[in-house]
Amino acid sequence: MKVAGLFAGVGGIELGLGQAGLTTSLLCEIDPRARAVLEHRFPGVPIEPDVSAIARLPRGIDLLTAGFPCQDLSQAGRTSGIFGRRSGLIRSVFRLISCSRPPWVLIENVPFLLRLDGGHGISYVVRTLERLGYRWAYRIVDTRAFGLPHRRERVFLLASRDEDPASYLLAGDRPAIDAAADGAVAHGFYWTEGTRGLGWAVDAVPTIKGGSAVGIPSPPAIWFSDGRFATPDIRDAERLQGFPVNWTRPAESAGRPSYRWTLVGNAVSVPVARWIGRRLIAPPALEPRFQATELLEGAPWPRAAFGGPGAGRFAVDIGAFPVRRMRRHLHEFLEFDPTPLSRRAADGFRGRLQRSSLSRPAAFDDALNAYVGRAG
Repeated sequence: MKVAGLFAGVGGIELGLGQAGLTTSLLCEIDPRARAVLEHRFPGVPIEPDVSAIARLPRGIDLLTAGFPCQDLSQAGRTSGIFGRRSGLIRSVFRLISCSRPPWVLIENVPFLLRLDGGHGISYVVRTLERLGYRWAYRIVDTRAFGLPHRRERVFLLASRDEDPASYLLAGDRPAIDAAADGAVAHGFYWTEGTRGLGWAVDAVPTIKGGSAVGIPSPPAIWFSDGRFATPDIRDAERLQGFPVNWTRPAESAGRPSYRWTLVGNAVSVPVARWIGRRLIAPPALEPRFQATELLEGAPWPRAAFGGPGAGRFAVDIGAFPVRRMRRHLHEFLEFDPTPLSRRAADGFRGRLQRSSLSRPAAFDDALNAYVGRAG
């Protein structure tokens, strides 16, 4: 299968699909720092800088992928909607689908897409796919299902002209990880928060963020059982997304090194794309059908659903763990020395936290107070 990857970032989807046996034939990415990574990691693959300038897809493309910009959809961002300045580029995706008719389409975005503006964003996506003659299925998938201690949920939508994408994507439903009952000894959180949220994660880091457009990093922090508070090395951040160590280092030739955090935070987790790719390459034998109920007009969009032209829309009761790979605890997973959280950062976070009513273990406050005292 030949792949065209739009909004490719640093190639998380394409790397995962390649590991499954698919071939990337075209990439499109506007960020010059991300393009520096793509040029190094996908030698010989044409890279277009502007999706709106692509007239049509190359002949023979089997799968069009699009992790289209989420800045206008993210709960932590501007939430200006599906037609915001960045997220509105989804229209270019549909233009290319309309004129090139690829057999398969894979779209990735943040879960807030399902709730923003009463679900208008996901309604527009599936309605347009149906108008173009595509059946579709989507589900929220958690990166932790693939053995990585990174609590990262994303919506993956698979669409097809001729096949039933639900049988490919809505397969496998494993129990979610109960890290607290599994002897967790480290906790991830966002030290830049403290009044509205913590991004708390047990035995995992919370969703790695993109950081700022100018390369100011926003790494999560980790509270270790020995009382340390630190942020992971960028190389471990790459590994937490499923990339090889230093995958994003070529970006340093086009910008400041700290921008690598933005690239890693915006990337798609590699093993999730690999799982989808393997199912496309070698569809498994028939599996037990999932429970589905009709999705009524105006009802909230569920965490998983499927539908198609003239076939109706259905909600599916299925979790975010299609598989459950063996994993290591967060503190065991890290290979590089983390950076201790500075006293100034820790004290500022403590002040915000004390003014909030956010729920957290009492031992966390005690450990943070002790850490600030030692750091001073």
